[in-house]
Amino acid sequence: MNLNQVTVPSRDLSISVPFYQSLGLILIVRSLPHYARFECPDGGSTFSIHQVDELPQGEGVYVYFECEDLDERVHSLTEQGITFDEMPEDRRWLWREARLRDPDGNRIILFYGGENRKNPPWRVSE
Repeated sequence: MNLNQVTVPSRDLSISVPFYQSLGLILIVRSLPHYARFECPDGGSTFSIHQVDELPQGEGVYVYFECEDLDERVHSLTEQGITFDEMPEDRRWLWREARLRDPDGNRIILFYGGENRKNPPWRVSE
């Protein structure tokens, strides 16, 4: 099994699509105003947004995008006017993360986990 895509809700894709393109995702399906899908520039995963009348309440979904060049990418995005809630910081789970929200409030985490992404010291053995 392999994860193909994650879909998040949006009230206005005309605002959300350019936001995700600015993060570096590649638009591959544009079915506005209802749906758009992107290809991640690394790996084979896709990411999509779909139009909703009302956004979910509560914590919602956290979407993680791994970037080997995290600090440089965050710096570049900040210069483009993207606002981060949390700048890059080393976390106790051995990942470096920066946090922001998309125009609809969905939580987006840009991170670098390296070897610890799948193999942290506390990984369960078979």
